Amino acid sequence: MLTITQALVDRIVAHARKDHPDEACGVVAGPAGSDRPERFIPMLNAAMSPTFYEFDSGDLLKLYREMDDRDEEPVIVYHSHTATEAYPSRTDISYANEPGAHYVLVSTADTDGLGDFQFRSYRIVEGEVTEEEVTIVEAY
Repeated sequence: MLTITQALVDRIVAHARKDHPDEACGVVAGPAGSDRPERFIPMLNAAMSPTFYEFDSGDLLKLYREMDDRDEEPVIVYHSHTATEAYPSRTDISYANEPGAHYVLVSTADTDGLGDFQFRSYRIVEGEVTEEEVTIVEAY
């Protein structure tokens, strides 16, 4: 189960809407071993594509060094889908390399930044996708 604050949900959704029609992507880091998402880190989609996302390799290396220095880990890896439901694609599954992370997908399909959206979370381990419950709280 993913437990996340409303403020973080709002920031992830706002990033997805801002980057629409391209996919948005980013990480929410938290203290190592805590499974508590705390620090919102929007990333640039280096692919600049409405159907694919890719972290810039230099930005990703910098992020991992920073998280290591802060004793953090990626609790959430998120991205948006702009024309399909919030479910991992085959490409998403093949690129999922953080078995301890929650993979959050936000669908901005059929929205113009004002309509409904989907916010779903998955565990992806060795190619197996398991949807998990999302509990939204005001604070931890």
